[in-house]
Amino acid sequence: MIMRKTFFTLLTILVVSLVQAQTYEVGAVIGVSNYVGDIGNTTFIRPQDTGFGIIAKWNRSKRHSFRFSAAYIPISASDPDSSDPLRQQRAYFFDNSIKEISLGIEYTFWEWDLHTGEKQMVPYLYTGITAFSYGDLARRDFTTTSGAAASEFLAFDDTWSMAIPIVLGIKTNLGRHFVVGFELGARYTFTDNLDGSNPENLSLPGGSSVLNFGNLNNNDWYFFNALTLTYTFGRRPCYCNF
Repeated sequence: MIMRKTFFTLLTILVVSLVQAQTYEVGAVIGVSNYVGDIGNTTFIRPQDTGFGIIAKWNRSKRHSFRFSAAYIPISASDPDSSDPLRQQRAYFFDNSIKEISLGIEYTFWEWDLHTGEKQMVPYLYTGITAFSYGDLARRDFTTTSGAAASEFLAFDDTWSMAIPIVLGIKTNLGRHFVVGFELGARYTFTDNLDGSNPENLSLPGGSSVLNFGNLNNNDWYFFNALTLTYTFGRRPCYCNF
């Protein structure tokens, strides 16, 4: 609860600052996502699903920007896609959806000034804090009418968690008012239950008990590799104060 209040306080400060911003960008994001955890393949960059969102930046200097984004990012995984024989034999699968908001600083490795009128291309690094909601999953084992053992994942109400985004990208300007970028983005989460492997305080129908599985000492990751397109506007900045 404290982390959520802090996040929304920082978001309010950013919105107020944008009213007086000198140069800022707004635009759209579309990309591909995957997850790494206790089900399926463990390759970090392995696009599975398609997500989308919005993005806004305040270019506060030639080397850094304050950045806000919101995105819908579906994730899914299947044990048969894993190279681990034990996971293949287990044959679990799940799908979930993440709704994230993120606030932080984007740092360019050399100067980025949209008011020069020149063609530019710069690599950048983004990090900050991400708050996200996701479906709270839990696994239930049962016996079918034919007597075979089976498992299913039940979805409960959405819950909130936090993540640390680590994003590396490259961007270039298209004329004076448009910027296109491509980025590889990882999110280290503060939960181990994106996949239903480690639910807490859940009561299943029929009095069934929740069954944990996998490595309970490692939290889950999700990845969102995206293409961004933004429109930039505002008067020529004075970077002398900050």
